[in-house]
Amino acid sequence: MASSRWLGVSTVQYILPTSRQPPVSRATCVFCRNAYPQSTKDKTRRWVSTLSPSTNRKASPRPQTHYEMFPQTLPSGPPPGGPFAIDTRQLRKEFLQLQAQAHPDRHSGKNKARAEGASARINEAYKTLQNPLLRAQYLLSLRGIDVAEDETARVEDPELLMGVMETRENIEGAEEEVELAPMKEANDARIDDSVKILDAAFKADNLDAAKMEAVRLRYWVNIKESLDAWEKGKPIVLVH
Repeated sequence: MASSRWLGVSTVQYILPTSRQPPVSRATCVFCRNAYPQSTKDKTRRWVSTLSPSTNRKASPRPQTHYEMFPQTLPSGPPPGGPFAIDTRQLRKEFLQLQAQAHPDRHSGKNKARAEGASARINEAYKTLQNPLLRAQYLLSLRGIDVAEDETARVEDPELLMGVMETRENIEGAEEEVELAPMKEANDARIDDSVKILDAAFKADNLDAAKMEAVRLRYWVNIKESLDAWEKGKPIVLVH
């Protein structure tokens, strides 16, 4: 992943390097913390969320999107049919239920291998949907728009760029963690506003607006990560 470079005040364009995520070869169970091979790309595996360890009942067809894995929380599916905003508490509750059912230790033989694949897909879907930035990037990717890998994605908003640079300087200049509280509150409000804008954009099926807001949200998410990882005197490098 490329590191961001802070530009001069007179510069009004800021090109975002890619936000690639390194491939994960192993998944970790949320219950026992054991690692097992991740096989999210194995299209030959079947969905096993309805497969009981005590029966040989045939598995249900594999879901086509992350949304289909959580029918209780997301019954309307992805936008524009369903909302962008998600009840993350309900999502986690359903996630834990699915993981308990698909835990590899509850299965044997061929069913154990299927359970490992299902558990990896559940983990991937939950990680994506519970995070508003990853959720927005995922939804755009379903429509053929790859924001996460787009090196040409840019923000042409001088006010936003100045605000980001000022926040970076304030984080670096903080002497005590208590000084970060107002910055965290302000940044959380920006993220909330961005989620509302994305919700409206996806509801209206306005993909151009959704893409632009997803790029903006990346700034606020990076600021949040920098605030959470703050250490006195530690330089702040916001990676986009």
